[in-house]
Amino acid sequence: MTGLFLINILMALAWGAVTGNFSEINLAFGFVLGFGVLFLIREQVGTSAYFKRISKVFGLAVLFVYELVLSAWRVAMIVLQPKIELQPGIIAFPLTVDRDFEITMLANLITLTPGTLSVDVSEDRKTLYVHCIDVPDPQATIDDIKNGFERKILEVFR
Repeated sequence: MTGLFLINILMALAWGAVTGNFSEINLAFGFVLGFGVLFLIREQVGTSAYFKRISKVFGLAVLFVYELVLSAWRVAMIVLQPKIELQPGIIAFPLTVDRDFEITMLANLITLTPGTLSVDVSEDRKTLYVHCIDVPDPQATIDDIKNGFERKILEVFR
């Protein structure tokens, strides 16, 4: 996967050298062009896994945008209520991901979603503590994170 990504970057740089233009837009076009070439010859050079992983990365990005919009809507509805009745709390989220970059990505995705904030990771890296602006059912929140962000991160990186 990493090797093919580097080949894709080299193809973009080669495109920039051939055209004599190293602007961001031209390099991005070269990257897309290289991606298309790798896609066309994927079966001959065994690059099918690269494209499967790219689709999983795209799925994670779509899930994040969906959760971002949904959470922003929920927070806006909370703020606009005449009488705010919240049940804030910190939940202990049991981690399935165990690599540092996976934990970091999960914590950042949670923090970037309105209404939640990653507070800390336990010393043994088995638990992520998350502050939620409104958590009437902690287990439902844990299940949402586990079946959403954490599952997608595992699909992308394993």
